[in-house]
Amino acid sequence: MKLHDLKPQEGSKKDRKRVGRGIAAGQGKTAGRGTKGQGARSGGGTRLYHQGGNLPFFRRLPFIRGKGFTPINRVEYNEVNLDQLKTFTAGSEVSPQSLSEAHLLRDPRKPVVILGRGELNVALKVKVHRVTKGARSKIEAAGGSVETLEF
Repeated sequence: MKLHDLKPQEGSKKDRKRVGRGIAAGQGKTAGRGTKGQGARSGGGTRLYHQGGNLPFFRRLPFIRGKGFTPINRVEYNEVNLDQLKTFTAGSEVSPQSLSEAHLLRDPRKPVVILGRGELNVALKVKVHRVTKGARSKIEAAGGSVETLEF
């Protein structure tokens, strides 16, 4: 098979309908627009979401528009729990780089927070952007240390 042998699948290509090109073409005279009325005029038709006098769908929905706001300065963290740190050996350093290498971060560009779910049996040097009180107490109880980084 060569390039000149290639053809589209039978029936996959269809010519567009050329409307308003005479009565013999099958789409002459009104060109599929019907007779008179809003849809027959140039520039006619209705706006998006128009429902012919009914109360529009988006206004029938429960009234939740405009309640509250999304804070623009919100910081999104990579959340890591203590039970996810069991892969680290005793005395090793837990930093955003080491967590990224262990594939524990969703987005390495975001800061890291350590949460207190689970138990910790080994002493680790934790250097992250934020640590919860419960996680800090568990890390220090296991003989580790906690240092917070700037972001």
